[in-house]
Amino acid sequence: MTRILNKNRWAPAPLRSRSRTALAGVAIAVALVAASCGSSDTAEGEASTTTADAGTQDPATTATEPTDGSEAADTTGEAEPGGGGLDVSLFADGALSGDVTTEACTLSGGVEATCNSITVSGYPSGYDVGPFCPDSIEDTAEDGGIWFDGDDVYELDGEFITGLAELYDDDNWKMYDDEGNVLVTDTQEAFEGAARPDVEEQYQNHCVEGRLEWLDNGEPIESTVLIPTEPVRADEATSAQGNSGVTLDGVVIAPAAPVSAILGAYTIASFDDCGGHFNPIEGYHLHGAVGCGTDTADENSDPPIFGYALDGYAVHTPFEDGGEPDDLDECNGHTTDADGYHYHANSVEKNQVIQCLVGQTVASDDVGAAGGPPDGGGPPDGGPPQG
Repeated sequence: MTRILNKNRWAPAPLRSRSRTALAGVAIAVALVAASCGSSDTAEGEASTTTADAGTQDPATTATEPTDGSEAADTTGEAEPGGGGLDVSLFADGALSGDVTTEACTLSGGVEATCNSITVSGYPSGYDVGPFCPDSIEDTAEDGGIWFDGDDVYELDGEFITGLAELYDDDNWKMYDDEGNVLVTDTQEAFEGAARPDVEEQYQNHCVEGRLEWLDNGEPIESTVLIPTEPVRADEATSAQGNSGVTLDGVVIAPAAPVSAILGAYTIASFDDCGGHFNPIEGYHLHGAVGCGTDTADENSDPPIFGYALDGYAVHTPFEDGGEPDDLDECNGHTTDADGYHYHANSVEKNQVIQCLVGQTVASDDVGAAGGPPDGGGPPDGGPPQG
């Protein structure tokens, strides 16, 4: 198991051989990627002219907080006491575009509610993006980002690149030339060619990375979402359809990257040390929580908050190995005196920041559907560089 040495750097993960059945073909591989991460369009409803003063709502006091994933009969459809409500003051400077407004909204369980309409900037305001892929098989962990596949986290260094055939038990892997140069999508054309649902053959065996200047107009891609001003419990926990939240740094929290599709196209969708990467359609977005973007949070909280899920509950960073309490429910959430009910992000290797949602979200097929980078293929959570 890898471990974090500091906020932005992982200890090298050992390369190991793993037997895998035949991975998805190239065409299947990339197709689900671009669609996977989804898009976060604004849901229906008219925005009011007042800025939301999150954190000041008066939550109901009738609901009880489950700690084992079960739902108390009298909590469904009720506002949640303690820990509920988006606190706008926690967002970093530059994380949001424009004012946060409130508007009427209908939640997924049919509840008529009030929601905060927020537009995130689409680019982290508190840390530098990258690096992603190494340039040479001689490069060290300092020269590249990370890769996670649901089983482990790996430093994108030269040792990882040369060990891909052994790691994935497939001799077709060779992501470097005879001079030891790593094959990287180093042009916009290559990036977009590897980010397609059917990865172009010439970009197989490439480490896929994107850049801000390759996005439309060379600018971050904003995303607008509606989040209930007060969380409302759902009948049962559900998986997010598309994006699952936003960070305090102004970045979308995307669903799991379509790893099988990515690997099936013999590509690696590189992430930076903060667990994010670019998608040509959705821009920069997050697939793993490493501890970045918590500068505006109270570091004494359990561990610190770094974002909000689309149901209105706060999302805190993962617990260190062995530090998980025994009261976490099926969605990796629990209640504390200081923070009320909140989620904890999964550890990075699991490739799923938010396990599931216990609250209702806005009833719209458009809201929360976000994309990922050239993730060539897979369910709604892919995008260009895989994921």
